[in-house]
Amino acid sequence: MDWSLFAEPIALSIQVSLAASVIVFAASLAAAWKMARARFPGHSLLETFLLLPLVLPPTVVGLFLLVLLGRRSWVGEAYESLTGGPLLFTWGAAVIAAAVVAFPLAYRTMKTGFEQVDQDLEDAARASGATEGQVFRYISLPLARRTVISAYLLGFCRGLGEFGATLMVAGNIPGRTQTIPSAIYVAADGGSMPMAWAWAGTMVLLSFAMLLLSNGLTKDS
Repeated sequence: MDWSLFAEPIALSIQVSLAASVIVFAASLAAAWKMARARFPGHSLLETFLLLPLVLPPTVVGLFLLVLLGRRSWVGEAYESLTGGPLLFTWGAAVIAAAVVAFPLAYRTMKTGFEQVDQDLEDAARASGATEGQVFRYISLPLARRTVISAYLLGFCRGLGEFGATLMVAGNIPGRTQTIPSAIYVAADGGSMPMAWAWAGTMVLLSFAMLLLSNGLTKDS
């Protein structure tokens, strides 16, 4: 039991989750605002597609990502032509997996926040000559800011706990792609229960803190 390696999965998980949550924040913010306000043919179908990773087993999501990010895909080919190496089983693949599974939760939370904003205020701003960008920046986003921040924190937590999809596309390489969930699995499988419990406790503390802050923001909104 090498406790000197204890911090590696924790640091890597935080790095992956932070990077994934930035991607998720930008994507879910744009999607939630559009889907909360626009109505168009296929709206329900598109929303179902956006929420699908929320209910699919992570291994199913991982299987799709395995094909999408593989060397024979255009994404994998483009990445390899730029970097000289494959995308699969890298830190970047772990970030993508975490972002994909975290997106639906952040999106749904943000969309709920935008739906609670009084549209009469937005319409009044438009009638005064404000552009859609100005309406979003000065009215909708400030009024929904607590929910938006809460969605970011939830996305971070979801990315932090991702295991199945990450394992399929990024593997479990110590120091490179081994996140806390992967490390817990390996430690428990190998009989290193003190190490497994230490990582599990760290995960609980991190997630508890993020959820506590998220709940506080939601209740105060």
